[in-house]
Amino acid sequence: MKFIFDMDGTLIDSMDAFGGAMIRFLEDNNIEYPSDIVKIITPLGFKGSAEYFLTLGSKKSIPEMLTDFTAYMIEPYTKTIPEKEGVTETLLRLKKEGHSLNVLTASPHVTLDPCLKRLGLYDLFENVWSCDDFSMTKSEPEIYVEAAKRLGTTVSECIFIDDNVNAVKTAKKAGMHAWGIYDKSSDSYVDEMKEVSERYIYAFSEI
Repeated sequence: MKFIFDMDGTLIDSMDAFGGAMIRFLEDNNIEYPSDIVKIITPLGFKGSAEYFLTLGSKKSIPEMLTDFTAYMIEPYTKTIPEKEGVTETLLRLKKEGHSLNVLTASPHVTLDPCLKRLGLYDLFENVWSCDDFSMTKSEPEIYVEAAKRLGTTVSECIFIDDNVNAVKTAKKAGMHAWGIYDKSSDSYVDEMKEVSERYIYAFSEI
């Protein structure tokens, strides 16, 4: 089976850092935002979030926002964010069983690559993709179809695992086996996640 994993909130315990950095940007720039902001922006990545922040009234350009996001987030990703419990052991087991392991995350390579390398996870994957590599976000079904094509297979032969309900919904719509995984940042969406997921797990070791 070909597994495609989200990173933030799935492989690593980073949602507080990601959400906190984005909220910090909004508050530093006096931009009002909805209460479910983290749920909205998690599948969008840096560029998608910047585009969304324009609709909220950001006066900064997209390149300026991307620079700010990177400045806020580079330190925790390169120095402190830990993997989630059971990740290394489970990935090693899946790899030994012959499964294809891949990453598809909204995070850019500037934070994605050094974080996974620091944790010793990078080389366990056949592909480490940022949404930037597709010029799409995880809110677009086409990104999952294209990821399957790059793996030389179809969406029906892939299992996508993410902690964000919007991403799981979209992957399922695209035709992938879409599993939800628990993260404390999405605690209020557990019931919704269970409804839309083909399978819902509370720990990475349940895979």
